[in-house]
Amino acid sequence: MDELHDAAAALAKARTVVVFTGAGMSAESGVPTFRDALTGLWARYDAQALATPQAFADDPDLVWGWYEWRRSLIERVHPNLGHEAVAAIEDRAPRTVVVTQNVDDLHERAGSRAPIHLHGSSFAPRCAGCSRPAPVTASREPEEGRRLAPPRCGDCGGLIRPGVVWFGEALPGDALEAAVQAATECDVLLTIGTSGLVHPAAEIPVVAARFGATVIQVNPQPTPLDEVAAISLHGTAATVLPALVAAAWPTP
Repeated sequence: MDELHDAAAALAKARTVVVFTGAGMSAESGVPTFRDALTGLWARYDAQALATPQAFADDPDLVWGWYEWRRSLIERVHPNLGHEAVAAIEDRAPRTVVVTQNVDDLHERAGSRAPIHLHGSSFAPRCAGCSRPAPVTASREPEEGRRLAPPRCGDCGGLIRPGVVWFGEALPGDALEAAVQAATECDVLLTIGTSGLVHPAAEIPVVAARFGATVIQVNPQPTPLDEVAAISLHGTAATVLPALVAAAWPTP
């Protein structure tokens, strides 16, 4: 496969690498994406309608219960071979920055050191009033479709909200700045399992290409990022990435 060989050669000689991951990365582990239809007792709700500041203001128990249920799902799944391959890239190319649109902790559990979470994290709740970080409570595994009252902030008494970026909210400025900076400095950017439709995160590979990086896309389907990708590897992360790592750094 010439594309795999070319991608491996570019990766092996890169001094700096950015790994940019989207929902398709974690979907292989069983984490549902926002484009998946809700099932079971949540089927009567629209995921995108629950993921807004207004939804939390209108019914915090409903939104908190849904996010805690999602967090309990994440806690029960495991990193896949794609997550492990990303950690292997970090081991072999120490100047690697992982940037993810995902709000799970699967990169961390696979061994990635400090991924940049552009859309926040399900494991970083904070006060809706004063923004003070709040501890992650032990999962109570709420029943599917059930409301759950959010805890209160120990400082101001405000409601604790999920630590994710909701529709209509700006990305965290420090995370976005760090991601853009990494994109301007890298030799290779791997974009994995992202649709290229969610902005401004989708601009990260575009920035890298503009600054001369080789953009390598890993995705089963064509995406708008085909226009900036120098190499497109068609397949899932768990299939393509281990093969890419083995080709870039063959074991003796």
